[in-house]
Amino acid sequence: MDKIAVLIPCYNEAPTIAKVVADFRRALPGAVVYVYDNNSTDHTDEIARSAGAVVRYERMQGKGNVVRRMFQEIDARCYVMADGDDTYPAEMAPALVRRVLEEKADMVVGDRLSSTYFQENKRPFHNFGNSLVRWAINRIFRSDIKDVMTGYRAFSYRFAKSFPVVGGGFELETEMTAHAVMMNMAVVNEPVDYRDRPSGSVSKLNTLQDGMRVIRTVLRMFRSYRPMRFFAILALLLVLLDAAIFIPAVLIPYHQTGLVERFPTLIVCGFVAIAAIFAFFNGMLLDTIMRKERREFEFRLIQVAAMQREASACEETR
Repeated sequence: MDKIAVLIPCYNEAPTIAKVVADFRRALPGAVVYVYDNNSTDHTDEIARSAGAVVRYERMQGKGNVVRRMFQEIDARCYVMADGDDTYPAEMAPALVRRVLEEKADMVVGDRLSSTYFQENKRPFHNFGNSLVRWAINRIFRSDIKDVMTGYRAFSYRFAKSFPVVGGGFELETEMTAHAVMMNMAVVNEPVDYRDRPSGSVSKLNTLQDGMRVIRTVLRMFRSYRPMRFFAILALLLVLLDAAIFIPAVLIPYHQTGLVERFPTLIVCGFVAIAAIFAFFNGMLLDTIMRKERREFEFRLIQVAAMQREASACEETR
């Protein structure tokens, strides 16, 4: 088991990967730097290997798929994850590592938004998107995460071995944040500097497409982790819609004439009311399932802790 593993998922980062690997090897001398190449065509893997990184491959395209492979294959007491585009300063990695190894944090969020992100990032839609997602996650999950979509993070062994990677793309960071908060894992914020990509380095993020994927992920996580609140809101909206149609179109004319003049509207209102009832009770059922899942997750954490102790004992006997 490594003490510290630096994880760098890469796709066509030839202009910057050598510097990123060298910087992390200098900032964390005892760490093993892993570069996982995700079908690059610009010899990123060869450059990273020449710079001293351990190079491995993930053929399924997408950052989520790469991180899934990383967490499955690598055992370490502390994982540091960063991008290969040289936007995150490696000299701040020791502070993230200290929060994991000494303060027992499960996830350390490298907070760009409280430092230089808005000055360095030249893409206004990205700035707005980051702020919007941060606001939504903190409101939905009652958390205080300073930067939901940062790619600079540190993780404990038990987080890496218990986090179920579902998404395959850039929505990964949102999933990580919601999972850690809802499963009551120790999450802390650590301010880090951010610098925009250097000349010659091209972003792989599609603002509209990946932005929509992130929004869908937020809604899916809301439904999965807060089902009672999600379906209660849905039920309330259906009740309000039902009332807005039923009162002026059916109830008021009935009081005036004693007749139901619009039977089709009455039938539709009846179905909408039934849908609201189903939504509410569906939320209650899923909330019960979610509570059971959280209890089972605690048992999985106990198993992961036992695996870590066993791995550490094997390392000491060598």
